[in-house]
Amino acid sequence: MRQLAGRVAAVTGAASGIGRALAVALAREGMQVAISDVNESALAETARLAAAARSGARITSARVDVADRAAVHAWADRVAGEHGGVHLVVNNAGVALGATIERMTYDDLEWLFGINFWGVVHGTKAFLPHLLAAEEGHIVNVSSVFGLIAVPGQGAYNAAKFAVRGYTECLRQELELEGRRVSATCVHPGGVKTNIARSARNRQTELVGSAELARRFDEIARTTPDDAALAIVRGVQRGARRVLIGADARAIDLLQRLTGSGYQALTVAAARRGLVAP
Repeated sequence: MRQLAGRVAAVTGAASGIGRALAVALAREGMQVAISDVNESALAETARLAAAARSGARITSARVDVADRAAVHAWADRVAGEHGGVHLVVNNAGVALGATIERMTYDDLEWLFGINFWGVVHGTKAFLPHLLAAEEGHIVNVSSVFGLIAVPGQGAYNAAKFAVRGYTECLRQELELEGRRVSATCVHPGGVKTNIARSARNRQTELVGSAELARRFDEIARTTPDDAALAIVRGVQRGARRVLIGADARAIDLLQRLTGSGYQALTVAAARRGLVAP
């Protein structure tokens, strides 16, 4: 999909952060954009910004909980009907959970997986038939650097983001085997300046403190949402299998490639020094 102008994109988790920046960037590229989130007031602001990014840009928005399979499928059908098709889908919606395996509850785990993994599955399954019908398209699923390595205190997040990676890489291979004109990219952002850390469920505040965890996140979040959105757009245009966002993501990818499972001892050492939340 080198040519984006005149095509239709759908973006989940578009009320803020990377999702908002993507909606604006895609509108600026000349795409029609359908956006969704559970935060309707913030989503309305994204719609306003996207519409302002390019004169005449067509933007539609809907409150959609990506953990709700029926809601996502209904939205996908509505987007295809209202826009005359769909060509690009970005499954971006995500939440965070700070908890050790011992401290996290089953409810915590199911909540996070419902959004971070099943939300990706729902978005992929709901929109894929429309992309195949258009005979041109691309699916972008947002994983994380924590889909490349695991770190202490992020067991649920690690599990979901590793699952997104495996699911997306398999999808890409299947589409290639079948000779489809639809492809898929897995995105691994490093630290991006979003509100995900502040809106996270946290079972570790008694160990570290919520303010301290937010401060640590701010220290490592060096990439802006606009930079992340640009990297994703360019990745789609060149048909990338994987997009690493930020110098930290590239360093973490290299670390894992060079050390294999040896990176685990390094993250434990970093946690002991307070560089990674325990």
